[in-house]
Amino acid sequence: MAKLKHNNFLDTVVEVMTNAKEEGALHLYAEGKKFNGRYIETKGKKLFHFGTTGYLGLEQDARLKAAAIEAIERYGTQFPLSKSYISHPLYAELEEKVAMIYGRPVIITKNSTLGHMAVIPSVVKDGDGVVLDHQVHWSVQNAVQPLKLRSVPVEMIRHSRLDMLEDKIKKLRDKCRRIWYMADGIYSMYGDYAPLEELTALTQKYEQLRLYFDDVHGMSWKGKNGSGYVMSVLKDLPEQVILFGTLSKTFGASGAVMVTSNEKIFNKVKNFGGPLTFSAQLEPASVGAAIASANIHLSDEIYDLQEELADKTSYFNECLNKTELPLIAENDSPVFYIGTGMPITGFNLVNRLINRGYYVNTGIFPAVPVKNTGLRITISRHNREEEIRGLTEVLNEEFYLALKDTNTDLDRVNFAFGRNLNLTKKDSTTKKEFQCEVYSGIHEMEERTWNCTIGQNGLIDWQGMKFLEAVFSGNKLPEHNYEFYYFQVKDKEGKLVLLSFATYGLWKEDMLAPVSVSKELEEKRKEDPYYHTSYTLSLGSFLTEGDHLFLDRNHPKWKKALEEFLKEMELLEKKLQPETVLLRDFDPADKDISDIFHNRGFVKVDMPDSCRYDNFDWTTIEDYAMSLSSRSRRHLKKEILEFQDFFEIQINARVTSAQLKKYFDLYKEVKDNNPALNTFEYPFKLFETMNQDPNWEFIQVVLKENQEVIGVMFCYKNSTGSYVPDLIGMDYRYSRDFNVYRQLLFQTILRAKELRVQKIDFGLTAAFEKRKVGATVMAKCAYLQARDNFALESLDWLRKD
Repeated sequence: MAKLKHNNFLDTVVEVMTNAKEEGALHLYAEGKKFNGRYIETKGKKLFHFGTTGYLGLEQDARLKAAAIEAIERYGTQFPLSKSYISHPLYAELEEKVAMIYGRPVIITKNSTLGHMAVIPSVVKDGDGVVLDHQVHWSVQNAVQPLKLRSVPVEMIRHSRLDMLEDKIKKLRDKCRRIWYMADGIYSMYGDYAPLEELTALTQKYEQLRLYFDDVHGMSWKGKNGSGYVMSVLKDLPEQVILFGTLSKTFGASGAVMVTSNEKIFNKVKNFGGPLTFSAQLEPASVGAAIASANIHLSDEIYDLQEELADKTSYFNECLNKTELPLIAENDSPVFYIGTGMPITGFNLVNRLINRGYYVNTGIFPAVPVKNTGLRITISRHNREEEIRGLTEVLNEEFYLALKDTNTDLDRVNFAFGRNLNLTKKDSTTKKEFQCEVYSGIHEMEERTWNCTIGQNGLIDWQGMKFLEAVFSGNKLPEHNYEFYYFQVKDKEGKLVLLSFATYGLWKEDMLAPVSVSKELEEKRKEDPYYHTSYTLSLGSFLTEGDHLFLDRNHPKWKKALEEFLKEMELLEKKLQPETVLLRDFDPADKDISDIFHNRGFVKVDMPDSCRYDNFDWTTIEDYAMSLSSRSRRHLKKEILEFQDFFEIQINARVTSAQLKKYFDLYKEVKDNNPALNTFEYPFKLFETMNQDPNWEFIQVVLKENQEVIGVMFCYKNSTGSYVPDLIGMDYRYSRDFNVYRQLLFQTILRAKELRVQKIDFGLTAAFEKRKVGATVMAKCAYLQARDNFALESLDWLRKD
């Protein structure tokens, strides 16, 4: 069968970023002819600046500016030579002064991204292992990527989950010489700290453990001589720790710095550090400014600057504590994160603040999960107390207006960040524009209405839902039990605008992942069958395909009806606590739907193409062949018709227990040999219930020479005129030599013609094969909302392509 297409993570990021840009919250241009750090100009407005990463304001210090100008006058705009040959005259002085800040020899790099790319592949040896905090900075994760080509195992843990880290250490310690844990000292979005004391204790417990910290956001405003947050806790640098600081951001200049107590590592990176060897060195102006900043860091003045910033940071915390604004992490860092939940709320609030004279940054995917969008506010020495107080007052006003504008509330925001799990009570006294009712069984839905709307596809007519409810309840294994929820939205006049259903169940997190990922995970599941599995709340179910959402888009306010449905899904999410919410089987070209879901915290992901056959305007096989393309006609003749004499085709409405067991074994062969759409194995109860249900039948392929059943198609007869080949079973000893899969597709078309149905819902996967027999292929996508990015990112590390 053909491989599935898989979502391109970069495409998803671009789409989300583009949406943010269109909303005026990203990719803005600063304006004006002069900066002082206190203000920034954009969109024709002069704004108080609460978005800088220059927390101490040294980038505007006259001494740094003068040193940069003097360096240009003396040495030019750049020194175009590799440092491996010769460094320009200011470099030695800079290295000496920065070494004094840390009390250790240092290596200066062009920036932290290049620094990580140079250091990580050099210090992590073959035979080592790596564990990443899933919120560690992108530059670290990017530098780790080449290690996969060297077969270095790379694992990931949830953010600061040291219990998970210890489990990974235990897993890797017998096969890895050293185990590197990579994290940020201070995380750039929420401003929270790495648990350094606990990590240090782990290094004492596990001799193999090494720590690698990116502390660029902790630099200068913390620690002795401004050496950063990590050094403020560790005081001295143990041999098992590698530290990255920065000469940009708060330091006020440019470049980055690596510090280590391990002389061998230092010499190795110094002598040959990949990009450090061949890339250009820092410009004279940057080195001059960095020297001037280092002089400040080596004086008592740095402590006065730190104290001044600490007072302003503390004042902002005091101001926020008088409000109910959702501050995600409270500490003494100058990074503050106010959660908004949905992207559209964040975009709305950012623009409101701009209109009121304040600039802040938007925290957005992939830096945070999509539903954890918010405002990243930073405090610097440039900000005055009256401006901090003014920002708080304006924020406290505009925040709730932004919630109202985007049809959300504080409870929904708190839930998105796990801050408050109390269910919102419905206001039953107010007659809303739309009413969304939720039911737990298909028997509560009116059969005719269901079948005339959503039930016209696949296995999801009223009887099909009844069948699914019977099969996936009361089973021993958790993966074989679903909870069913049915949604009905009507307007004030009682007109039906939306109808849908969702299931809650245990999924494999790699269901839509590349085959290579699923194969690797299945090996691990031999020991732990529930490895990388979690509960998902999804439109539809594993066995259903098609339009799981009926939406009357002729209704003038259909978007509001959809909003009510999404609110009800969110209430259900609060109750069930799934790791993932999945809205599936949509047209990827539907921009209206895409915008609505993106703005409400969902990420678009590709699904396998859907296939449908509905061209029954033929009477003979010759006529059918003429309805195909010339290439497909050749395929029909050589790969299907020429094999027909080898088979007996039987249509069975009911079979014996022995036959059913054979069918089940054939299904399992397909399941085991086709991890492209990786689901749990279905229970035998499913096939037993099929065998007793008059709406199901089996197309059986028997090999004449030995009367062996070598293929079976499990087909559902939808009451509205669809024929649904929902599952397939094949004997792989014969499947390739006799083209069994193609024969089953063809026999399905012949049977559907005989039954005079309107269409065949061929379902997902193998679009290339289904197109050959005349099926129409339709692109499909889903919209994913995860509690965090952990599963998405950790599975990405298993990719082989």
